[in-house]
Amino acid sequence: MTQQEQDIRYMKMALDEAAAAAAQGEIPVGAVVVCNGMVIARAHNLTETLTDVTAHAEMQAITAAASYLGGKYLDQCTLYVTLEPCVMCAGAIGWSQLQRLVFGASDPKRGYTVFAPDALHPKTEVTSGVLADECGGIVQEFFRKKR
Repeated sequence: MTQQEQDIRYMKMALDEAAAAAAQGEIPVGAVVVCNGMVIARAHNLTETLTDVTAHAEMQAITAAASYLGGKYLDQCTLYVTLEPCVMCAGAIGWSQLQRLVFGASDPKRGYTVFAPDALHPKTEVTSGVLADECGGIVQEFFRKKR
């Protein structure tokens, strides 16, 4: 399986997490952490459920992955997330030293690439735009229903 095929496969899993978030009334962002070809964490936004502004999908996934591995560094892992991480999440991604970040839709209003482009660890490889239409569409539909 090519890297692009793997990225699509795991992003679809992240989209499943985003759908679970939407079903709970959460902003539909999902995340999956993969290490050595194995999914070690799956998460979605829980900010409403936990009444915690830091309970973003990425933060939940990073915490779960670190717990699974028994260490704070995820330097052999890839994080798949449906929406471009915010500055807070990019900082956590940087501190965890993720090997690779793959995100779907860009977030020009709150994304790290606009506000803190150097937040990630220098060795973190970034791939953006994977299933971007699907990833962006689920967020747009969520907010359309809210209005």
